[in-house]
Amino acid sequence: MEEDCCATQLIYGDGEFNSSGLDRFVKEVKLAECGLSYAVVAIMGPQSSGKSTLLNHLFHTKFREMDAYSGRNQTTKGIWIAKCVGIEPCTIAMDLEGTDGRERGEDDTTFEKQSALFALAVSDIVLINMWCHDIGREQAANKPLLKTVFQVMMRLFSPRKTTLLFVIRDKTKTPFEYLEPVLREDIQKIWDGVPKPQAHKSTPFSDFFSVEVVALSSYEEKEEKFKEEVAQLRQRFFHSISPGGLAGDRRGVVPATGFSFSANRFGK
Repeated sequence: MEEDCCATQLIYGDGEFNSSGLDRFVKEVKLAECGLSYAVVAIMGPQSSGKSTLLNHLFHTKFREMDAYSGRNQTTKGIWIAKCVGIEPCTIAMDLEGTDGRERGEDDTTFEKQSALFALAVSDIVLINMWCHDIGREQAANKPLLKTVFQVMMRLFSPRKTTLLFVIRDKTKTPFEYLEPVLREDIQKIWDGVPKPQAHKSTPFSDFFSVEVVALSSYEEKEEKFKEEVAQLRQRFFHSISPGGLAGDRRGVVPATGFSFSANRFGK
C-alpha cells in the first residue's frame, strides 16, 4: 500500500494558523520519531507557474493543481504541507500560495511576507519556481519575491543556512551554461540592493544561502521530457541532509519533536 502524503492546510488564506491540523499531521507522519533526520522543502513563485504540479511529480504528493481549462485563478490558498512519499530521510513539502496573485491585489504583500518568513524559518530547501524568460529581465516576476526572501532572512533571530533551488520552468533553446551565470548575477544584484541591519552589513550572501539551479522543460508542451527531468531531480532529495547533499550544510536544525512548537511560533 502506498503511504499517504497526509496533505494538510497549515495556514489558511486569511492568515490563521491551523495548530490542531499541524498536531494531527505530525502524529500521522510520526515526525517525532525522526530526531534530526528529516528535511523541510518549501516552494515559492508566481501564481499559476505550476508549483503544485511540480511538487506532486517530484514528491508524489497530492496538492491541488490549477486546471488550465477553467482559467488561471489561484488554487493554493495560504500554506499546505504534506509528507513526500518514498523519500528518505522523512521530507515535508510546503506549498505556498502564489505570489503576485490578482486575488490579493498588488499592494497586499503582508501575507506574502508572513508566508516567506514562515517558510524560511522552518525550511532547509526552498524551491524558487521561475519562468525561463524572466532571467536577466529588470521586471522579472520573481524580483519582488527574492527581495522579500532576503529581507525576511535578516529578521530571523538566528538565520539558518537555507538552500535556494532555482527551478527554471519552460526552458528554451538557450544553453543552461549561459542562463545559470546570468541568474546568479541577478540574485547577487538583488542581495546587494537589499538594506541590511548593522550586524549583517558585510555578511556575504553565501553565509545565509546556498544556491542551486536546475532547468525543466514545459509540462504542457513536453510532458514526457518534463517527467524524465523531474525524476532525475527527485534523486537529489534522497539523503538531502547528508554532507554533500542539497541541504548538507544546513545549520540550526530543530529536532523533529520541536517542529510543531517552532512552526507555531512563526506561524502566529
